[in-house]
Amino acid sequence: MTRFTMILATLMVAATPIAAPVTAKPAATADYSVGPQYDTTHVYVPEGQFDAFVASFVATFGGKTSKQGEFQVTPTPSLTKSQLALTPAGTVSVFGFKTPIPYPFGDERTGYLVSDMDAAVASAVKHGAVRRIATFPDPIGRDVVVQWAGGVNMQLYWHTAKPNYPALGTVPENRIYLTADVADRFIHDWTGFAHGKIVSDDHAAKGEEIGQPGKAIRRVAIDSGYGKMTVFVSDGQLPWPYGRDMTGYEVADLDATLLKAQAAGVETLVAPQTVAGRQSAILRFPGGYIAEVHAPVAN
Repeated sequence: MTRFTMILATLMVAATPIAAPVTAKPAATADYSVGPQYDTTHVYVPEGQFDAFVASFVATFGGKTSKQGEFQVTPTPSLTKSQLALTPAGTVSVFGFKTPIPYPFGDERTGYLVSDMDAAVASAVKHGAVRRIATFPDPIGRDVVVQWAGGVNMQLYWHTAKPNYPALGTVPENRIYLTADVADRFIHDWTGFAHGKIVSDDHAAKGEEIGQPGKAIRRVAIDSGYGKMTVFVSDGQLPWPYGRDMTGYEVADLDATLLKAQAAGVETLVAPQTVAGRQSAILRFPGGYIAEVHAPVAN
């Protein structure tokens, strides 16, 4: 073999592509959701308005309540009245603290039941959440408070005895208000953790839906085993009371619901308007809880 042939053969070997090693794809995390009937909006009201709020909520949406009690639901000393209001349109966990509220409680917007607490927390952290407090025991299970991108706080909880609640008539929506700086990160992290599916992503939604007539906003609807979520992406310059409404409740007849609410002492903050295929209003219940209520508009 001539020296030229040897050099040519060496170059040909060097130029031959080397197959990349085959690596296993990272396994997807499990879905730890249990069902939207176990997802509750956390409502903190003054102790003196506790009963009035619970009564007005059930009068507006129907349903029933759990037995009221007084408990220590935080890992540090505290005492609160506590009760569930279970309605066909969604469930609320009501707290009326008799003591000062320990940090970081009161900032979490929702409580989501999970099937495996430790695994769910590990998955949430893997998907970008941070723990605001380490997992702790409560009288009937275990809890943790986590925060997602954009400052979205949630409680994850697990019960020692598995609860059994009836399915909801309509699934409420968790209403998240974010700016464009963090919206994509939140959506990515939440859908990864929750195995969520983006149902719609409208980059030119009408701003009047969140009190910004004449502006275009982005509205993203997400479904998962934890229920519905609507993410509103805007400049954040929201007039009262938009952004204070944590949950949207779907009803069959908005007018009839508003009449029941009014009779129960509920204040209408935003009169009914038709936008995005629904008729929507914003209410304030005794104790200060603010919620959106809507009914689909027939085509």
